[in-house]
Amino acid sequence: MLKSMTGFGRAEMVIEGFTVSVQIRSVNHRYMDIALRIPRFYNFLEDKIRQKVAEYISRGKIEVAVSLKEQEGDDRVITLNRSLAENYIEVLKELASLGVEDDIKVSTVARYNDIFSVEYKEIDEDKMFEIINTALTSAFSEFNKMRSEEGERLEKDILFHLDNIANELKKIEEQSPQTVKLYRENLENKMRELLGDAKVDETRLITETAIFADKVAIDEETVRLRSHIKAFKSALNTDKPIGKKLDFIIQEMNRETNTIGSKANDIEIASLVVEIKSEIEKIREQIQNIE
Repeated sequence: MLKSMTGFGRAEMVIEGFTVSVQIRSVNHRYMDIALRIPRFYNFLEDKIRQKVAEYISRGKIEVAVSLKEQEGDDRVITLNRSLAENYIEVLKELASLGVEDDIKVSTVARYNDIFSVEYKEIDEDKMFEIINTALTSAFSEFNKMRSEEGERLEKDILFHLDNIANELKKIEEQSPQTVKLYRENLENKMRELLGDAKVDETRLITETAIFADKVAIDEETVRLRSHIKAFKSALNTDKPIGKKLDFIIQEMNRETNTIGSKANDIEIASLVVEIKSEIEKIREQIQNIE
């Protein structure tokens, strides 16, 4: 089943005393580009999270936002630099001895931030990753569901356009022999006009018709184009990322169509080629969103 590169998933849950929130958003991109936002204090988990994200998606511009908050308590410990605080108090008292009102209070000393130091509790890296990974897995479940639903819609639309191409190609194959027949008839009529009552050189007529038929022959191109259509449909049945492969096939389809258009000396075939190229462009637009 196809998967779109466009998707969204979100999960929020409480795990082992932590409220964890994960939000995933992606859009189409030629390569895989992961933008990760996590609390600065948990940056040491970035590589593990990126590796986990890469297990779910192989192509696209993906944004992953992770927030983590401890429900009770805090992972920070504040300590007092006692000697520095005493030094501040002594200096303030010395200042008061100069005749300044002595209004030294705890709030007065607390204004000096350098008497405090903030340290973080030791964190179990494996435990924290498992907590985040649980929410990440849940968010990706929703994310992939959305991508699969969009991929199913894309597949139906692409198959519709492929069938249209096949129908137009059938008309070209039916019209192609008529082109040679019409050329022979026109050539014979011109020869009769020029020769009057003289006998038309049948050998020359056959030779000229054969040269023209060889020049406008598109059998090889139509066979290859049908083969590409078959290969395209076959590729749609895989669960693997196939966006790049489909892009290559559609290029080959466009190449064969252009060749048919340049070789076929027929207004009706030229019109059918335009229709096929229009359908190819519609498919090309759609596969830009396929992983």
